Amino acid sequence: MAMIRAAKQAIAAVTSSAPEASTLARNFTASPGSKKIVGVFYKAHEYAEKNPNFVGCVERSLGIREWLESKGHQYIVTDDKEGPSCELEQHISDMHVLITTPFHPAYVTAERIKKAKNLQLLLTAGIGSDHIDLKAAADAGLTVAEVTGSNTVSVAEDELMRILILVRNFVPGYQQVIKGEWDVAAISYRSYDLEGKTVGTVGAGRIGRLLLQRLKPFNCNLLYHDRLKIDPELEKEIGAKFEEDLDAMLPKCDIVVINTPLTEKTRGMFNKERIAKMKKGVIIVNNARGAIMDTQAVADACSSGHIAGYGGDVWYPQPAPKDHPWRYMPNHAMTPHISGTTIDAQLRYAAGVKDMLDRYFKGEDFPLQNYIVKEGKLASQYQ
Repeated sequence: MAMIRAAKQAIAAVTSSAPEASTLARNFTASPGSKKIVGVFYKAHEYAEKNPNFVGCVERSLGIREWLESKGHQYIVTDDKEGPSCELEQHISDMHVLITTPFHPAYVTAERIKKAKNLQLLLTAGIGSDHIDLKAAADAGLTVAEVTGSNTVSVAEDELMRILILVRNFVPGYQQVIKGEWDVAAISYRSYDLEGKTVGTVGAGRIGRLLLQRLKPFNCNLLYHDRLKIDPELEKEIGAKFEEDLDAMLPKCDIVVINTPLTEKTRGMFNKERIAKMKKGVIIVNNARGAIMDTQAVADACSSGHIAGYGGDVWYPQPAPKDHPWRYMPNHAMTPHISGTTIDAQLRYAAGVKDMLDRYFKGEDFPLQNYIVKEGKLASQYQ
């Protein structure tokens, strides 16, 4: 509850009005006058009324409608984002700001950017801006930013949960109860302890480091691969070992967790050949991005038993179609994209969006770590 109160106070604190002057290039500062801001979120339907802090949906619109409209801005919110006649398309030509989320992403293609003559700012309510064509955004002089750190705890906790669910073979046991069955042997023949297992994270940024810290009490062997090493003191405290060569690390791991952003370098990096290098019976958890994995290669490896369990909440595309093979592969623990949109995370990323909009109206810079594209340059993790 303390986290919720703190986040709500952060939202309430950002109340300054937009400036009357200050005109810079298209890539950042708001010109005087009313702005058209479009938000794309998922609909909550009847669930919107069940929790007043459920701000990340269409119905609550990040809790910033009254604030924006009191400043004279127009705020359009929709979940309709696909196809040439969707509601988003109707506003592309004259919107100044687009807010979207990784959980119900509006794919901002080069074609859409070309149509958006007034667009200056693309904000991600959450973490991960790969639903945007970042090169096209940079070439067009747009600013792309996200609320860095807003849901890192949420995702790391979810990853730990999925590791335990898969290691203990929890899902089939739960399904037995639902079906009125009782067969202990059918579950326990592939249920293990986490203690003593080797866990490797591919990517050790904010989420990866939090996961490693949370795994330490389980007495695992902890490995990590990243382009940068963790601070030596933290590395020693956690007891994690750096692995420079990904393909050398993977065969050592009983459990592999994906914590790298989706870039052109990481798209499809876990293909049939790389999966084959892993231990037979490996468990994989991926809350990063679905497109980092070769979809069919994962499904085939789960079917053959090479992957003993695959869990995560990211798919490609999103929402996942009904015939997506991950829905039907054996030994999975998949959910819709939910790990980073807990109520606590929603309050944090809503507060972050409000803060950045306020800075945009004033012509002020965002916190440096929030930029994904600034002045035509991509953040290092996307290069």
